[in-house]
Amino acid sequence: MKIIKRILIILIFILAIVLIAAYFMPKNYAVEREITINKPVDTVFKYVRSLKNQNEFSVWANIDPKMKSTYTGTDGAVGSKSAWESNVKEVGVGEQEITNITEGKRIDFALRFKKPMDDTAVGFMSTESVAGNQTKVKWGINGVIPYPMNIMLPMMKMDQMIGNDLQKGLENLKTKLENN
Repeated sequence: MKIIKRILIILIFILAIVLIAAYFMPKNYAVEREITINKPVDTVFKYVRSLKNQNEFSVWANIDPKMKSTYTGTDGAVGSKSAWESNVKEVGVGEQEITNITEGKRIDFALRFKKPMDDTAVGFMSTESVAGNQTKVKWGINGVIPYPMNIMLPMMKMDQMIGNDLQKGLENLKTKLENN
């Protein structure tokens, strides 16, 4: 009985340390990637503002060819939504909504994930003319991992995990636009 009591006290102590550490750990993550595309900014912006076009270069949309996509609203306008459903865990179920557009410069999104986990994030794509007919495109996603799950944030390597997919999506976008 004495051993069980000690084990219980040790477990409670370890749990308390984890919960206290999680309280002081960051809860927010922000991931951004960028690429330069050899096309004029107006051409690039017009293309990326379309939610249907985003499925053409997004890594996540291309993981599951059987993914069901639905669109509501006027594509490329504030309030338009793209919803997806997939049985593939890396894709899951969710929706993206355009929440703000700064014409020719930036599109902001609300991301709502329903499966495999219920979560929200915000994202953006921005375009900036750099030289002649070149455009710098930035793609970013940021969100919050709630307490006490935020203890996992350093181990999740969000910058690498999400960043690699953003970079590959931008490379797909560059290839698509420069070859057309």
